[in-house]
Amino acid sequence: MAGLFRRLLASTFAYQAPSILSSLLALVTLRLYTGHLSTADYGYAENLLTAIIFTSILLRFGIGEAFVRFWFDDEDHARRVDLARTVTSWTLYVSTVVTLIGLAFAGPLSQLILAHDDATLMAIGLLGLWAFTNLEVANALLRVEERLRLYVTMSITNILLTVTLTVILVVVEDGGARGYVLGNYGASTVVLIGLWILQRDRVSFRPPRGTVALLRFGGPTVPADAAAFALNVVDRTYLLHAQSADAAGRYGFAAKLSTVVIVAVRGFQAAWPPLAYSVTDEAQAARLYARVTTAYVAVTGVVVCGVTLVGRWAVRALASDPSYYGASDALPWVALGWALYGLVLVLITVAGRAKVTTRNFPATAAGLVVNVVLLVTLVGPLGIAGAGIALCGAYVVIVAVLYLLTRRLFFVPFEWGRLASAVAVLTVVGVGGELLLPTHGAVGLLSRLALLAVAPALLIAARVVSVPELRALRNLRSAR
Repeated sequence: MAGLFRRLLASTFAYQAPSILSSLLALVTLRLYTGHLSTADYGYAENLLTAIIFTSILLRFGIGEAFVRFWFDDEDHARRVDLARTVTSWTLYVSTVVTLIGLAFAGPLSQLILAHDDATLMAIGLLGLWAFTNLEVANALLRVEERLRLYVTMSITNILLTVTLTVILVVVEDGGARGYVLGNYGASTVVLIGLWILQRDRVSFRPPRGTVALLRFGGPTVPADAAAFALNVVDRTYLLHAQSADAAGRYGFAAKLSTVVIVAVRGFQAAWPPLAYSVTDEAQAARLYARVTTAYVAVTGVVVCGVTLVGRWAVRALASDPSYYGASDALPWVALGWALYGLVLVLITVAGRAKVTTRNFPATAAGLVVNVVLLVTLVGPLGIAGAGIALCGAYVVIVAVLYLLTRRLFFVPFEWGRLASAVAVLTVVGVGGELLLPTHGAVGLLSRLALLAVAPALLIAARVVSVPELRALRNLRSAR
């Protein structure tokens, strides 16, 4: 078990390193961007970026998830390489065809997705869709072999190129939403070509073959993955159409400021499936899943508490335009929603381990329905905070239904007592601090930071984690 945790920590930290750098640079550049992008432009750009990720899920048709799962079913090197070539070729051909068709209808698509006529912005987004889709698969090749150094190097290169290009296009050239989207994905295209060259023995440009088994496994995951991510599309789209581009922009800004939670979730998302599937002993895997879930809830819960307690100060520090200040209303809820998404990943992996991926969709579909109902009910009276609450409510439903549908496929002895204690402690810290402590000024900030600093000690007192476990964790980190 210690060795498995060491692998998970090593890979998670490696995958988090680029995200941490990206987050730091995002914090530095946010004031620049908000000074040159109106809340409406920011809303258009962030909605399009979210739509790109959602559409990419549909385009890949689960082939990336199937690739990660099937890679560990066969230890023969030649067959693994052939598998990689099949996946890269299929993704290239599908993404290219869809992008070309989309370019022919860029104007109507802009009206449909953004409620705004800008065919050029949509065309840039479609090129970004092509780059992002193929880059996701290229990164999956690195993940299955745990080529962490190359992954970190290419990711950091992508981040630095993206920031440089976006600053030039948005700040220097005053390119608005177009410059923001092009900056995000222009660099990704360069990095994608670099990865293709470095992994040329695993990349194929020939027409794909032998994809039936992959698509049979991956296809059923698409509705579930799409429905889960659709939560991030529906809320922004609803705000854009039902309220205004400005509301969507403030909500997108709140999502951007939730980056401290997103970093943890994305690192976990990249590192967890390869490790979870690589453990062949069923009993050991079950214990690992349970322990990792408890640790995940404790760590991300503290981070969400931090966002809840000091979010107001972060918004005002990082937004140069006061029209963005309202983002603090949705910030705690968006951060909590991202944390809940990590629990969805754990349960989806349970179904993937059993190779019964068809049960994911009913759960995510139920969450999507709940999200829509809550959006219609709450956004009117609560504004963007209502959209954040709807997101959290949807993820709670997904987690609950997924658990009910997967618990007999692969039994995981979740540590329910510890999980309940963690939720209770973190709720008291986050909600109690928000309601009782000052909401402005130095006294408010310092008192909230002091309360946040006590949270880990409270988790230890509640026996969510123990001192021996923390010592073991420290030993694992020092042994890396």
